Amino acid sequence: MLYFLPVLVGLYWQAVFLSYLINRPQSGSWKTMAEEPLYFDTASTTPVASEVIEVMMAYLGVGGCYYNPSSTKHQPGQAAAASVELSRVEIAKALGCESDEVVFTSGATEANNLALRGVALAHASHGRHLITSAIEHKSVLDTCHALEREGFEVTYLIPNSQGWIEPEAVKEALRPDTLLVSLIHTNNETGVIQPIEAIANILMEAGVLFHVDAAQAAGKLPIDLAATPIDLLSLSAHKFHGPKGAGCLVIRNRRQLRLQPILYGGGQEFGLRSGTLATHQIAGMSTALRLATSRRQQDYPYVAKLKKVFIEQLEQQFCIKIHGDRERCSPYIVNFSINGIGSDALLNQLATTVALSSGSACSSGTIDPSYVLRAMGVEGDALYGAVRASFSRYHTMTDISQAVERITAAVRRMQELD
Repeated sequence: MLYFLPVLVGLYWQAVFLSYLINRPQSGSWKTMAEEPLYFDTASTTPVASEVIEVMMAYLGVGGCYYNPSSTKHQPGQAAAASVELSRVEIAKALGCESDEVVFTSGATEANNLALRGVALAHASHGRHLITSAIEHKSVLDTCHALEREGFEVTYLIPNSQGWIEPEAVKEALRPDTLLVSLIHTNNETGVIQPIEAIANILMEAGVLFHVDAAQAAGKLPIDLAATPIDLLSLSAHKFHGPKGAGCLVIRNRRQLRLQPILYGGGQEFGLRSGTLATHQIAGMSTALRLATSRRQQDYPYVAKLKKVFIEQLEQQFCIKIHGDRERCSPYIVNFSINGIGSDALLNQLATTVALSSGSACSSGTIDPSYVLRAMGVEGDALYGAVRASFSRYHTMTDISQAVERITAAVRRMQELD
């Protein structure tokens, strides 16, 4: 029976996908069609901006710049290589770093792996201690666990009850053999923003490398590597309306850090990330980051208003608890629980009407409650009832009102069944 389990699982998801294709409306946008679920899970992924799609199409198919950027012995390959370098310059400009410090990856997960393993393998002779927190993305935590099995020591800092790491806690955890501190910029479950600048200054004075996972911050919140002493920065394009499968790791003073690669092959990306570069995705990522950066001053207050109205309308209907510090939280994410309502039951009720999440998309399939909230001291009904809503510049006030109406209807149905 177990032999057939993978086949059965595959057939189930194939049926789900085919059902979605058959039943979805054939015209109109996802956010305006009443028949479609309202998508409020943009912390897991965002729709690709139309401007980005247009740019990417120029790198696909006959007549496009689809060439291999490593094949620079001919003019077409040189054109593709020039496009990659132009994207590198655009990303560096948006982040405040040098263009040759941008190393392209498949996303923040790979970038996080390269940052942690690259530093650990390159500098193990100088120390085998790393510091991170209990509220990091799984790509950081699982890499740390793997390094522990290889003889490294890792300190996992606990956040305060509001969901952020106290700078003093970082300072107290430092040891003479500490190589690297790795912290998330904006938490993917709660949206809480960490005191990155204060921690960066502490680590600069201590001479310890600082890696920041900025997947939920890049393009949405100000990041200036020229002003903040961050040594390594990870990001993913699909979090700011770029394509999936594209990201980068910024490595300040790359030549001095001498990171070890985790992929071997053709020696692309300064020998740190072998493999043929996806020119269309890279061009899409740089375009998306440039657009997001240029729109930030208008998008930030707009999304903040969406979130404010969403919370206010929910609070008019139910007794809710917001998880995380409201004063230092991204407007793009809110994590909340409704008194007496379990998250699994609520998400099941909303599956075809409102797309929410109970945590990180990269932890899907787990039945355990959020380790992020648990690290913050959240327990009981609030822990098992926590859901995440996340917003984007493409949402409207109508979307907000409709989402609250559908959530309210679902909760009322659940209450009637009790």
